[in-house]
Parts: sequence; structure tokens; C-alpha cells
Amino acid sequence: MPASNSLVIESPKLTPQAQRGWNGFFPYYAGYPESFARALLKSAHLPVDSMVLDPWNGSGTTTYSAYQLGIKSCGFDLNPVMVIIARARLLPPSEADALEPLARKIIDGIRADSRFLELDDPLLWWFDRPAAALIRALERRIRDQLVGELTLTREGVRFDKMASMAAAFYVALFSVCRQMATPYRSSNPTWLRKPKDEQRISTDRQALLATFAISLKNMAESLSSRTSDSRIDYAAAKLFLADATSTKLDEGSVDLVLTSPPYCTRIDYSAATRIELAVLHPLTNVATEDLSRRMLGSTRVPRHNIAANEAWGEKCSAFLSKIKTHPSKASSGYYYKTHIDYFDKMAKSLSNISISLKFGGQAVLVVQDSYYKDIHNDLPSIVAEMAKAANLNLTRREDFHFRRSMAGVNRHSRAYGRPSGVVESVLCFEKPLP
Repeated sequence: MPASNSLVIESPKLTPQAQRGWNGFFPYYAGYPESFARALLKSAHLPVDSMVLDPWNGSGTTTYSAYQLGIKSCGFDLNPVMVIIARARLLPPSEADALEPLARKIIDGIRADSRFLELDDPLLWWFDRPAAALIRALERRIRDQLVGELTLTREGVRFDKMASMAAAFYVALFSVCRQMATPYRSSNPTWLRKPKDEQRISTDRQALLATFAISLKNMAESLSSRTSDSRIDYAAAKLFLADATSTKLDEGSVDLVLTSPPYCTRIDYSAATRIELAVLHPLTNVATEDLSRRMLGSTRVPRHNIAANEAWGEKCSAFLSKIKTHPSKASSGYYYKTHIDYFDKMAKSLSNISISLKFGGQAVLVVQDSYYKDIHNDLPSIVAEMAKAANLNLTRREDFHFRRSMAGVNRHSRAYGRPSGVVESVLCFEKPLP
């Protein structure tokens, strides 16, 4: 594999231009744009049958880019919504013409039926009973028509087996629900408020079904405009509902890791998919709070005590010490515990990455610095030290300075007079030969 200095590293900033066309149907937070991932993967000149891994695959930018280049890939994510979104993104252009006829078949004769709506259905958090019943009827029809026994097994739901066509229909339904819930979005792009009972969303049957059909029509047009290469193996991506802290591929089976772990900014990314999780409730029955607690970057205090580990490195130890002794309220309790939880999960994940990576293989991580109050969290340097302990040597670092960040939505951040903007660092590691 070429040295890291030969990798093409473009800006990892996700711009509005990067979320147009086919990618515009997946408006979920991502660590970097497709152009960044494609340029880097292409410049890696990976040999035939190479494997690319993204242990925090999210909306599937890495796996989609590898798929476009004919490179085998594997992606993990804890959130079933993101696994479905990443799967839908892999729908080949050859399937575009089937979307509209299938949409007509799916919506034909659909009626709201409260018999299939549980009293505690989470759709009722935002929608009145008739609207929730209609959405549930549509979800049930998608499930009955497009999701088979390979996905719906006796042992549970295998999201890794769901067809991209089925996933695309779920994404269209997600889009309809997100549009309807627009009034309850806040300045924090990951947060969706729950309305009071009398303010829950109502809808006209024809309007909802028409919006769903239009969404799929637009998806078909956008997908058909993408170039298709018959030489590409479009079945090369594997997507799993999995936890990076406890899941690894076979030892030495991965040639390149490309990923962006959730940043240490106390942003609850699972909250951004609450309404989608509500749509998937019959398939997952997962509580948003439980999912949030398991994620890297959780805003919830872990249920078990975690001790700081000197193996995490001097910079991590110094940062945690500053948090613990900070005079502000809850610094030595809640905030200290959530940061320890973050670094514990990060260290475990890096260890699994190293085990999966071949000797001489490379891992590229996009990470962002941040602040806790007035304390600088130099996450790129902390991750570099942690990776060293996991037998991953830093061979290259490229820093990109941006004026705005997700963390900047917190108006209280201005009170500490800290520098504006953030630094996103692209860190290149190599697993040394034995």
C-alpha cells in the first residue's frame, strides 16, 4: 500500500453543495463529504479484493464511495436508522425505473387503521392518532411488500440483509415524517421537540400519500442521473448493526480504515433520528435513551463506574484532570463521567480497529477539537496518543480550520471567550510490520 503522504486529502468539510442530487436524500450529519472519501480511497491504489472498514459508518459515505469505486467495504453503526440509510444509498441506478411503479403499488388502497397502532406507539409523540395510524399503515405495507424472511428472522431483524430497494422506501417515509415535523425542530439541528397533546400533527390522507409518491419520484430521477459502470461489483458493501467498541472483523482482514468517530462535543446524534426510530419501532423496539447511552459521545452518565486509564496517554489524563477540578457546577461529576465514558469507548474502538487491520495497513480518522468550558479538548492529539497504545503509528496529520461548527449552536459557549471556529484533523495511521 502507498505511504500516507501519497494519499489525496481534500477538505473534510461537508458543504451544502455536497448534499445535492442523490446525496440530498440523506440529509443526516456526516463527518465528511463523498468527494473527500472518493479522492482518498482512489489515491490509496488498493489491490484487488481489498477491504475498507468504517466502524462509525453513519449515513454511509465511506461504504458508498468504496462501492462507487468497486472496492469491497464494511460499515458498522449502532443506530438501525443509519444502517437503513446507508443501505438505501447503495441502490444502483439500474433500479431507478422501478421506484415509481412500486410506489403506486405500495400506496394503493392504504387506509389508516388504528388496530395496528399500539397505545404507546412512539409516532404518537408527534402525530395525532389518525396521522400516526396512516404512517404506521404505510410502514406496514413497505414491510409486507419489500422486507422478506432473510431480514425478518425468528432470531430478530437482520438489517444487514435488508434490500436497498426496501431501504429506499423507508428513507422516503422518513423524509415525509421529517417534513411534517419541521415546526418542532430547534436551533440545534439534532433536536426534535415533542409537541403538547393538542399540538400534535394532523394530516390529510391524500396529501401524505402524494408527498410520499413525489419523494420516490424525485429519488428515481436523481438516481437515474447518476452514472453507472457495469464493471463495478455493486454487492461489495456489507453493513452491520454493530458497536465499534465490541465488534471487530477477522484479525488482519482490513486493508484500510476510513472513518470519522462522533466528536467529543456532547451532541446526541441519536436524538437527530428520533422520528425515524419511531417509524422503525415495530422492527427495532429500541428506546432512544438506551441507544444514546451506548453511543460514543453519549450525553448520558454510564451505568457502571469507569476509571481513567493511564494508557490513554498524557494529554487525555491532563484534560480529564482539568475537567475534574474545574470550579463550574457538575464538572467533577456528570461532565467528568461522560468524558471518561467517551475516552473509554474510543480506546476500545481503536484497539478493535488495530486488530482488524493488516500489518502495513492504514487507518484514516477525521476528528475535531472542541472545548469544555474554557478547557481546550485537543482530541486529535489525544486520539493520536491512544492509537499509539493500540499499535497504530501516526504518519501524517492535516489540519483544516473552519469558522463554524455543530458545537457553536450552544449560545453559552461564548461566555468563556474561547477562540471561534474549530480544527478538523485528518489523522493517518499505519499498523507497523511485525
